[in-house]
Amino acid sequence: MKTETITIVKATVPAIQASGEAITQHFYRLLFAENPELQHVFNMASQASGRQQSTLAAAILGYAANIDNLGALGGVVEKIAAKHFSLDITPPQYDIVGRNLLRAIQEVLGDEVVTDAVLAAWAEAYQQLADILIGREAQLYSQAEAEGWAGFKAFHVTREVDESDEIRSFYLSPDDAQPLPKYRPGQFLSVKVTSPDWAYEEIRQYSLSDSYRPEGYRISVKRESSPLAEVPDGKVSLYLHNTLKVGSQLAVHMPSGDFCLKHNDRPVVLISGGVGVTPMLSMLNDLLRSNDTRHVTWLQGTRNRQSHAFAEHIGCLKRDYPQLTTAIFYDDPAGAQQSRDYDHQGYITTEWLKHYCPADAEFYFCGPLPFMRLIHSQLKDLGIDDEQLNYEVFGPGESVN
Repeated sequence: MKTETITIVKATVPAIQASGEAITQHFYRLLFAENPELQHVFNMASQASGRQQSTLAAAILGYAANIDNLGALGGVVEKIAAKHFSLDITPPQYDIVGRNLLRAIQEVLGDEVVTDAVLAAWAEAYQQLADILIGREAQLYSQAEAEGWAGFKAFHVTREVDESDEIRSFYLSPDDAQPLPKYRPGQFLSVKVTSPDWAYEEIRQYSLSDSYRPEGYRISVKRESSPLAEVPDGKVSLYLHNTLKVGSQLAVHMPSGDFCLKHNDRPVVLISGGVGVTPMLSMLNDLLRSNDTRHVTWLQGTRNRQSHAFAEHIGCLKRDYPQLTTAIFYDDPAGAQQSRDYDHQGYITTEWLKHYCPADAEFYFCGPLPFMRLIHSQLKDLGIDDEQLNYEVFGPGESVN
């Protein structure tokens, strides 16, 4: 990329930052007006809440600020590519997005700020990023086709199990009964859901909640009921809980995601809050079923006995595997018995992390954003290096920092 282009893009970062969400809101209006079919791809619940607009604004600013040092973006490109792969994003869609993004920048900031030179610089910068992502996604598509299947494949529900008062597991098998390709513990599935009551298809990502089995996949989904009247319930999660039955059909994409169990000699610590237990359970089951001899520490926080998912399974593992240490934390232990149902009342604190976790461990954690931020802060306070911290957040654009 030309030095002049880099200079112009970085110089416009303050203007973009000041109007970032206005630009992205206008961008999505333009995009869906020109290409309403793309509403089948985007999460329209995230659109309604404004989360998707905030995510795009943050991504634009992050890229622009580091355009002369893309290595500083770390794994952001890989995360975006993995998400795009799970949605079956195609190269022509990048052209559509780029055209509408440039138009939104120009129309929001005006001709005085967005001169022909500025517009040309941003077009070049966008194309650079698009080429990087398209190249990486092409590799993912090629690998998927070689190892499993391309696009979305027909699956059906073979079993349903309530794991708590709000989390239900769905066992999914392919209609063609072919053995399924392996995945890395911690990865997720994209499922495409259609309903005659909906104007558009909906695609959601759910963590795989078990270690690999060739005959089928398992996802465990929380019923997302909103506590506020003005905030809608989780559209797809309620559909899965209320409508999906044994024999029901789902379109399923190849597993994806870069939040994965690493294979090294370090002890492993798995920390979860709420439904963040699902990728942790995939990792735990894989470690123990593969006869991995590393010591594993399992810390699980939940509200109470009713919300405590996979309690019986974890109890069995604790009895059968001497290298496993577990500690369960209840916010409200009313009606529960300590030492049988839970170990500690309250949150997972810095003191408990220090008590249970070896400092040289590989740490994995997942849960609601406030929980994630707290765990990240506590581990940093204990002097844990960044390279030992592995985490995944649920929402678009969310960060533990």
